[in-house]
Amino acid sequence: MPPKLKEFIRDWLPPTLLRAMRGRGIPGLPRGIEFTGDYASWQDASSHAGSYAESHILEKSRDALLKVVKGEAACERDTVVFDHVEYSYPLLANLLHVASLNDNRLGVLDFGGALGSSYYQNRAYLSHLAALRWSVVEQLHFVQCGRQYFATESLHFHESAEEAVRKEGQPDVLLLSSVLQYLEDSAEMLRRLLDLRIKTIIVDRAPVLFNAPTRLTVQVVPPSIYPASYPCRLYNERDFIGLFEQKYKLMDQFDATIGSTITLDGAAGRYRGYLFNLR
Repeated sequence: MPPKLKEFIRDWLPPTLLRAMRGRGIPGLPRGIEFTGDYASWQDASSHAGSYAESHILEKSRDALLKVVKGEAACERDTVVFDHVEYSYPLLANLLHVASLNDNRLGVLDFGGALGSSYYQNRAYLSHLAALRWSVVEQLHFVQCGRQYFATESLHFHESAEEAVRKEGQPDVLLLSSVLQYLEDSAEMLRRLLDLRIKTIIVDRAPVLFNAPTRLTVQVVPPSIYPASYPCRLYNERDFIGLFEQKYKLMDQFDATIGSTITLDGAAGRYRGYLFNLR
């Protein structure tokens, strides 16, 4: 398919029709993320998948984000660069709302934030703030790469949430963007994060099912992004919200701006976002 025609299709077709075309593998349009299996344990799913820790994922993430830093691309998401920023406006609106309640100051703990993609995507709308502190918590090899190439006066990298809080103070927002579903013991990690008692939690791009129980699958990444697969948990939406409710109150929920519908063996779902405030 000629590039101009693909661009025309992306700009003018309704999103629902575009997603359907991608799902059917229409030539010239990238296929969406696929989920397979219904595994009894994380170990079982892992035996049928790769790992997010594979070196080529970090390398491609680094190279893509360097293009953003150098001004050669507008933004990066999942190692893919774009010539315009695809904002998650619910996320951005909630970040600005929190800052407005805090004398125009904002501290974000971005758990699982890769090399700072969300920071670089949203910095244009946050640069006017009186103070901005964005702390990414990631795997060691991402932290080392982030510190070497991407750290700024506002953007910092840490190996644990506890380390980030100890060194930089209590943040205003805990950001969980497309991360919990990839953690083997997500419930235990979430318990540790909730124990930090950060006032506001914003969840974005969480894959949830509306009419089926939580399911452990393998997520297959389209080759156009990078060849990879890894275990991924698709949450029952009600159960997912329940993980937070003992300590946090659900204030808002929204469809993720960047995401898609999920269908798997009759189970229907979508990428969703949620806003929680500390009780």
